Amino acid sequence: MTTGSTVREAVFEFCRRAGMTTVFGNPGSTELRMFRDFPEDFEYVLALQETVAVAAAAGHAIGTGNAGLVSLHSAGGVGHALGAVFNAYRDRVPLVIFAGQQSRDMLLSRPFLGADEPATFPRPYVKWSRQPERAEDVPAALAEAYRVAMTPPRGPVFISVPEDDWDRPAAPVPHREVRSAFTADPAALREVADALNAAASPVIVVGSGVDDEEALPQVVELAERLGAPAWISPLSGRSGFPEDHALFRGFLPPVKDQLAARLDGHDVVLVLGTQVFTYHVGSGGDVLPAGARLFHLDCDPAQTAWSAVGTSLLTTLRPALAGLLDLVEKADRPAPEPRPRPAPPRAGDPIDPALAVETLRDLLPEDAVIVEEIPSHRDLFHARMPITRSGGFLASGSGALGWALPVAVGRAMAGNGERIVCVIGDGSIMYSVQALWTAAQRRVPLTVVVVNNGGYGAIRSLGRRIDIETVPGADIAGIDYAAVAAGLGVPGRTVASTTELDEALAQALAHEGPYLVEVQVEQGDPTLYEPWAR
Repeated sequence: MTTGSTVREAVFEFCRRAGMTTVFGNPGSTELRMFRDFPEDFEYVLALQETVAVAAAAGHAIGTGNAGLVSLHSAGGVGHALGAVFNAYRDRVPLVIFAGQQSRDMLLSRPFLGADEPATFPRPYVKWSRQPERAEDVPAALAEAYRVAMTPPRGPVFISVPEDDWDRPAAPVPHREVRSAFTADPAALREVADALNAAASPVIVVGSGVDDEEALPQVVELAERLGAPAWISPLSGRSGFPEDHALFRGFLPPVKDQLAARLDGHDVVLVLGTQVFTYHVGSGGDVLPAGARLFHLDCDPAQTAWSAVGTSLLTTLRPALAGLLDLVEKADRPAPEPRPRPAPPRAGDPIDPALAVETLRDLLPEDAVIVEEIPSHRDLFHARMPITRSGGFLASGSGALGWALPVAVGRAMAGNGERIVCVIGDGSIMYSVQALWTAAQRRVPLTVVVVNNGGYGAIRSLGRRIDIETVPGADIAGIDYAAVAAGLGVPGRTVASTTELDEALAQALAHEGPYLVEVQVEQGDPTLYEPWAR
């Protein structure tokens, strides 16, 4: 590559070196010059809506461990995608997002499709955002954006490019790398280790950062050395601890007083790779039980700054855990009592949601990856579907719907043929149902299980918490999900009887490409968070 290259050539060359050769997007007029002479070693993945493009790129990024590359169309496309950008930011998924902009000579006239303040538009839910002042600065800005996206805490970045920039001359970006792992001061790690060694009853709370940083083996080793029970943080978007392990206790509830009650009796609380703490509904009380000390290890300086209690150590997890394992002594503590098993699900019709989950669990291939978005039944799901390996579970930690289905598509594209199983609600799937078309075009190994309880059951349940018996707009009827899937190229079927359930799920899991099963379950709404697991 010579200094006579164009912006387009320099950008593609950098993306090639960075391993970002799959572009997710929905094309528009302001991006056309980017795609002139599109390189043969790049792949463009068409999504039918921008939310799908961003979330599918996120699933691909999670699967590959590298930043996903996204092309959005000007102001409208960015606006469509912002819900997914918000999820990627909160879930720490690295994405490099390009958006087209009208040519520089038109910017002062507020042109059709133009963004008035393009760099401001996606903030604060990107780590970095810019429209370079000069065309020749675009490749270097991209390189900076990529490094920011991949530096812990990882997340999305945004670059706006006026359409005429792509043909302008620009120098290629020199190759360089960033080694981004870092750890806390040895004296700070010693403070944590001393507290754990002296504790009468320590407990570990793990967040999505454990899975994201591939630190699960070290966390298990630390828990076993301490004899400490392990909880997963509230509404975590990953697992982080083998849920069939004797020390695993469950998912903490996102309710302050209930969460503190779960930690009662523990004098030292070690929180790894998550915030302290995520709550969903209000309640009074203290963050921790009386007398407990909390130590918080995380790579996000903002998160460590606003944590409500305890001592935070700014660190990536793997080197910090290696340091703690050198300092923590083997403890002789009795094993905790076995977790109570949920009652057997009810047989018969209408289908018990618990029966649907347990039937799916018993049929899953060992290497299956679960992607979940069933807010009405998430408590039940985690009680009956233990995740036992790193990378085996994905969900939205932020709570914005429309994430799971396109994430599952992107994750399937990044896989090695393992089955991706998206368990999704009848309301959730309609936020980004267009992702089924991309799944069909790519023939990805994807099973979609639509748990249809007739509406937004979580909203109805939360309404009852504040004495609202009837929530307007919470009911959904008249959608044939199998027919919608078929119209988008994905075969499927509807199941309304327990006698069909086993065979239908087995068929969906064995199908060569994507397949959808709608499971019509009983429509009684659960009571969220009271109790937490049933």
